[in-house]
Amino acid sequence: MTLIASPVVPTRGRLRPLALGEVTITGGFWAERQHVNGTATLAHIEHWLEREGWIGNFDLAAAGELPDGRRGREFSDSEVYKYLEAVAWEIGRTGDPALEDRFRKVAARVAAAQEPDGYLNTKFGRPGQGERWSALEWGHELYCIGHLLQAAVARARTRPDADDGLVEVARRAADLVCVVFGPGGIESVCGHAEIEPALVEFARVTGDERYLDQAALFVERRGRGTLRDIEFGRSYYQDDVPVRDATVLRGHAVRAGYLAAGAVDVAVERGDEELLAALVTQWHNTVARRTYLTGGVGSHHQDEAFGDDWVLPPDRAYSETCASVASIMFSWRLLLARGSAHYADLIERNLVNVVATSSSAEGTAFFYANTLHQRTPGTPAAAGELSPRASSSVRAPWFEVSCCPPNVARTLASLAAYVATVDDDGLQLHQYAPAAIRTTLPSGMAIALDVETGYPRDGVIRVRVREDAAAPWTLSLRVPAWAEGARLVVDGSEEAVTPGTALVRRAFRAGDVVELHLPVTPRFTAADPRIDAVRGCLAVERGPEVLCLESVDLVAASAGRVDDISGVRLDPAVAPRDVDGAVVVRLRRSPAHSRPWPYGGPDAEPAGAGETFDVPLVPYHDWAERGPSTMRVWLPA
Repeated sequence: MTLIASPVVPTRGRLRPLALGEVTITGGFWAERQHVNGTATLAHIEHWLEREGWIGNFDLAAAGELPDGRRGREFSDSEVYKYLEAVAWEIGRTGDPALEDRFRKVAARVAAAQEPDGYLNTKFGRPGQGERWSALEWGHELYCIGHLLQAAVARARTRPDADDGLVEVARRAADLVCVVFGPGGIESVCGHAEIEPALVEFARVTGDERYLDQAALFVERRGRGTLRDIEFGRSYYQDDVPVRDATVLRGHAVRAGYLAAGAVDVAVERGDEELLAALVTQWHNTVARRTYLTGGVGSHHQDEAFGDDWVLPPDRAYSETCASVASIMFSWRLLLARGSAHYADLIERNLVNVVATSSSAEGTAFFYANTLHQRTPGTPAAAGELSPRASSSVRAPWFEVSCCPPNVARTLASLAAYVATVDDDGLQLHQYAPAAIRTTLPSGMAIALDVETGYPRDGVIRVRVREDAAAPWTLSLRVPAWAEGARLVVDGSEEAVTPGTALVRRAFRAGDVVELHLPVTPRFTAADPRIDAVRGCLAVERGPEVLCLESVDLVAASAGRVDDISGVRLDPAVAPRDVDGAVVVRLRRSPAHSRPWPYGGPDAEPAGAGETFDVPLVPYHDWAERGPSTMRVWLPA
């Protein structure tokens, strides 16, 4: 069996993903983030996993000392598995021998904790702990095994000859799941979806159909009320409506995205067009009605969940980083299945404006939630202190619930796999970064090309062919939905292209150059009027980047006269413009009245109102890098 080193490798579909060895990101925006991830973030994560005892829990389990001394939440095992997955993809990307050593040492500690029948969890199953599978709503046992399987998938695909044993550990755990939850077993599901996509991918790696069958069984059981009702309702864990009958994502946003991703996997492998069509409908309705400008999802803090249609308040945006990772997982699978460019558009929006935002420039502090309006400056997080919960005002080094840092790490380590695909007719570019692509079409014809670009700041994407083709093939380039006025240049001949996909078909020769020119001039963006929370406001975007106003720039631009981001209004008559690489907008001072009751008739403008000044905006992914500040994306016009 040929293993493609990529997170998702369907056996059928419109497009075939490329392996990490076929695509190398060579520079620019994403190469820098991959470098920081590999050299700083992974070590940071391992440090905190050790410090908080989450890896140590496996040592206690192996020594028979649990439950005494166990630390962390019921799902802390999963953070160790996500760390291992991230390291496995990074080893596949760089071949770093130091990372190989670190991987083997942690994997050995995990393996030592596995029970003889394959059960592996440090929270349940021993005297003094809850019984196995006794808390499916909140216990996360299957969720943790799902992340173990995904770590094993990454290891099998990047180092298929490795002798560390992690794949066999995962196989024994997966076999147990099939026995316990298969036909005639426990007829229920996990309160946190994740086992579903993991089982399908493990089936793809091993060739064992039992794991696909079990994933399909979990998907079909979901939505039939097998879990207990809770204060948030069964929709919290998507157990209210069968997957086939749902029309939009709902409930806990990460759970919803993971379930949708797994359901797409099942639909694709089973050739189930009815199920796939239902998921396509859910994707479109969720994007149209329940998604923030950044691509983030989830407007409820209490249950980390989707709100109703159009309920997208910027100051209450939860927009968990993990929810965007789940959204990318869902969209990528639909892209591979259907081939439509709008799935790649949403992936890009999430990557640029949520995943890239979460981690600090140094790669050692993170946003868990991603607000679009910060009303008060936060307090800098202490470098050595655990944050009990993510506030969106500052990045923190670690959290009591630290699902997001390793989720970002595994996404960045495997990012090259999301850049391009192939089909019988040619190669498709979905995400733009300086890259070297060396692959073959299903026909066996070799393709070699380099991508040169300063994207997202520069809108020129130059594709340089490095090898003569034996026959014609089609180069497809995504034209984002925002890119009205895009142009394609081939052999000096220029033509306008519309959002969607630009195609160039020919028998390419070494030295051929194709250029896509995307208009990345800054632009105003208005929201659907049904999004009441931002009616009367405008946002500013530049290419795929969402921009924001940060208080430190407001104070500087107004010479200290204005320090409150709620005390200004945007002048929509003056278009946003580039000034020395920064996007500048014109604001008008509009200080608020202070009064004992915040309602009443319209007042005359107070003294000082109407004064205008120009202020630079910053990319949303760069906010809060200069200390605590207030910030807003949507500006009253």
